Amino acid sequence: MTERADDGGRGHARFLDDAAARGLRVEVAERGRAKSLEEAAANLGIEPRAVVKSLVVRHPDGTFLFALIPGDRQISWPKLRKLLGVNRLSMPAADVAFDATGYERGTITPVGSTTPWPVYADATITGRISLGAGEHGRSAFVDSGELLRSLGATVADISDPL
Repeated sequence: MTERADDGGRGHARFLDDAAARGLRVEVAERGRAKSLEEAAANLGIEPRAVVKSLVVRHPDGTFLFALIPGDRQISWPKLRKLLGVNRLSMPAADVAFDATGYERGTITPVGSTTPWPVYADATITGRISLGAGEHGRSAFVDSGELLRSLGATVADISDPL
C-alpha cells in the first residue's frame, strides 16, 4: 500500500492540540519538503543531531512503540531488544505505521499519535530539538527535557553512531 495523501492538516492540528494538552511549548517552523534528514536540518538551520527521528517499532506482542533517535545516530536493535527483554522487533510498513499512529512517514511524532504508544528515547537527546509536527514540510522545536517528561518516555542508550 502506498502512503496516504496530505490529510488536510488534521495531523498537524492533532499534534498542536496534544502539545497544548500536555502543556508542551512548541515552536512550529515551515521547512519545506526535504529529501533527507540532512536537508531538513539545513532548512531549519540546525545540526542533524538536533533533528530527532520518531520511529514506529512493532513489538512481538503486536503492539507498537516509538523510538526517538537523534539524526546523526541509528537505532541499535540489540540495545532496544535487550531493554525490552524481547528477541525480535521490526519496523512496520508505511500503511501499518499510519494505522498505528495516524501519521504518514516523514510526519510521525508521538505527540498527537492516535494511540499513545510507549516512548523510548535515546539518552543522547538533549537541549532544543526538532521533531515531526504531524504534516509534511513542518517541524516543531521543543525542549527535549520537557518533551520526554510530557511523554513519560523511558530514556536509555538505544542508538549507535551512523
